[in-house]
Amino acid sequence: MEDIYEEIVRIRNEGDKAALATVVQVKGSTPRSKGSKMLIRSDGSFLGSIGGGCLEGEVWEAAMKVIKEETPQMLDFDLTGRKETKEGLICGGIMKILIEPIISQPTVYIFGAGYIGFAISKIASMTGFKIVVIDDRPAYANSDRFPEADEFFVDDPATVVPKLGINKNSYIIIACRGHLEDQRVLEQAVKTTAAYIGMLGSKKKVKTVFSNLKANGVTQKMLEVIHAPIGLPIVTETPEEIAVSIMAEIIDFRRRGTSSTRPAFKN
Repeated sequence: MEDIYEEIVRIRNEGDKAALATVVQVKGSTPRSKGSKMLIRSDGSFLGSIGGGCLEGEVWEAAMKVIKEETPQMLDFDLTGRKETKEGLICGGIMKILIEPIISQPTVYIFGAGYIGFAISKIASMTGFKIVVIDDRPAYANSDRFPEADEFFVDDPATVVPKLGINKNSYIIIACRGHLEDQRVLEQAVKTTAAYIGMLGSKKKVKTVFSNLKANGVTQKMLEVIHAPIGLPIVTETPEEIAVSIMAEIIDFRRRGTSSTRPAFKN
């Protein structure tokens, strides 16, 4: 039998979402006792039970909303007036059920510790993201320069990608110091399950990089999920303004649960 807590750990490790429904208060004759739990996954499947057909359908609907909005909800059920169900269960009593979102902290992976990466880390920190900085220059990728960062990888950025544990709640920003390095990182990034992949650069650079990746066997379908040029289309000039554009697009993408207002690059 699957264990709810082990499943919660798996869901968080994979960057997925779920909702945990717990019976926190009962009075009278109820289908389940206080402490009973039901885990509802983002795909609608569930594990455990908090009362069967009498109320689980209503809890399931509320849980899907909790997963989407990432906000807990308390439900009150008065079952004293309910009739016998088709399953043969006679509902009774009063139940209070807490539904909590199960989510992992979103992580921004910043490839390139230059001026734009530095500015991105400031905004990402203020908006609740875990920050991982990747650059092969120890003078750049360090805690003195990036005090907000949670983790550093001082190594060849492209070779590090498979070691990062990137999952469905990961957001990749590619802003290395050269086109070739960006291309090498991007080629690895498209093989991950990251929620968002974006690359800094002009339309000309993007076209060149995409053409090179296609020659290396990367498919058009894989390229179409990439946000490039990265960021919302606002007029920017300074690294700080570019960072605002990039993080605005990521926040918009995350909160909508879909592609942002500007579609990913297609050629």
